[in-house]
Amino acid sequence: MEDLAKLYQIRFSDARREQKDLVWKALCEDYFQQFVPRSSTVLEIACGYGEFIRHIAASQKIAVDLNPDSESCLSDDIEFHLGSATNLSMLEDDAVDVCFSSNFFEHLPSKEVMDLVLAEARRVLKPGGIYLAMQPNLRCEPGKYWDFYDHVLPLTHMSCREAFVKAGLDVTKLVDRFIPFSTNSRLPQYPLIVKTYLRIPLLWRLFGGQFVIIGQKN
Repeated sequence: MEDLAKLYQIRFSDARREQKDLVWKALCEDYFQQFVPRSSTVLEIACGYGEFIRHIAASQKIAVDLNPDSESCLSDDIEFHLGSATNLSMLEDDAVDVCFSSNFFEHLPSKEVMDLVLAEARRVLKPGGIYLAMQPNLRCEPGKYWDFYDHVLPLTHMSCREAFVKAGLDVTKLVDRFIPFSTNSRLPQYPLIVKTYLRIPLLWRLFGGQFVIIGQKN
């Protein structure tokens, strides 16, 4: 856990975290909120610095991460648990409406561990609940994918789809190209420009390096 905190302190300066936070605010308000009812219970798996869970509107918010620094970044209305996504025993079966994760699966050590994560997510989801995830797409950025020291598991949008289906999650939406591969891209990241980008899917085809997948508990 200490190694993880150190790695993220190296990777994300305070200035870059502030810029990244503004991007996530726009992503939540102008894209992800459409999939998250404001009356829902939301669980963010591997919440990092909480860019999603802080900006999404929901009646109850829960966050899980291995990084002990995460808790200090979250607001008081967010219930935080320090621990692994393979063990969500703090939550009962059928407890949440939406699970979310971003740029997470590629850090897992094996497909077997990813299966455990998806099984736990499915367990805590209510019937009809969704797992909403955004991931870097190896098919789009086969070189840059490995530029990060902690990237281990290779995934495309199609292999992730198979993993979701294998776990008992019906894939209801799959966008192979969404936002650029990294928030450190050359594209301008002012909130107004991000919002404009989100409204023009043609730009996604040109610049997108991450995919979005939604799996519904059947």
